[in-house]
Amino acid sequence: MALLSVLTPVLAAVLCMVIGFMFVKSRQTETTSKDETKRDSKAAFRPWVDQDLQDDTEITREDEDGEWVDSTEEEDLQHVPYSPPRYPEEKMLQRSQEFYTLMNQRRSVRFISPEPVPREVIDNVIRTAGTAPSGAHTEPWTFVVVSDPETKHQVRLIVEEEEEVNYRQRMGDKWVNDLAKLRTNWIKEYLDEAPYLILIFKQTYGNLPNGKKKTHYYNEISVSISCGILLAALQNVGLVTVTSTPLNCGPQLRLLLKRPANEKLLMLLPVGYPASDATVPDLKRKPLDDIIVHM
Repeated sequence: MALLSVLTPVLAAVLCMVIGFMFVKSRQTETTSKDETKRDSKAAFRPWVDQDLQDDTEITREDEDGEWVDSTEEEDLQHVPYSPPRYPEEKMLQRSQEFYTLMNQRRSVRFISPEPVPREVIDNVIRTAGTAPSGAHTEPWTFVVVSDPETKHQVRLIVEEEEEVNYRQRMGDKWVNDLAKLRTNWIKEYLDEAPYLILIFKQTYGNLPNGKKKTHYYNEISVSISCGILLAALQNVGLVTVTSTPLNCGPQLRLLLKRPANEKLLMLLPVGYPASDATVPDLKRKPLDDIIVHM
């Protein structure tokens, strides 16, 4: 009994120390967990990021429903001779200068005439855009051409609703201030006025006739290259546009235009002739020395 009476205070002290240590450890774990959650939340919450604009090249097939085609199932591709025209150096220089002069006239134009444009011209410029290179030649693009006035107006309503939120909340003061000199805002009259709206969708994967899915490598980069060629083709025929990537409009526009789930909106282009009173900002392009490095 005497021994027990001596040990009791010691045991009580040890027990208090253990409980105190467990309590401190619990608080530290909770704090760490909160900090990690906070960091993860900050990383995840980037309101200006459009989920539809993220590249879905790295697809984990186990996470996707359906059966995927294997490359070994595809037929061997025949290779054929390639002999493009070769120009004398003087002609090369001339053609390069002429093409630069043409493209240097390209501007983003927000004042577009409702004057009709031949549909065949639009078909040809999109056919030209379809010549772009793509990852494993998957050609992961869909060009939706809208000319119906009611559908164009529905597109405008969706875009303006989201763009107002973008300008007032998502984009932040710095972005909005940087755009102020361009005199742009969430009002997009050209979406009604332009004779055509071309909405470019990237196909994050392909749907084959046999029901299987096909990986589309570098789908966003491939479609972006195609868009660049499309802009050049429009400039070549004397039409104008403004590159529009309205944040967070993709899902609604995909639903409106009845596009499948594997297609994500990348860009929206209103296309037509410039309005007779069209104006553009007096911007200057960087000189060659600022954009080229010879090694």
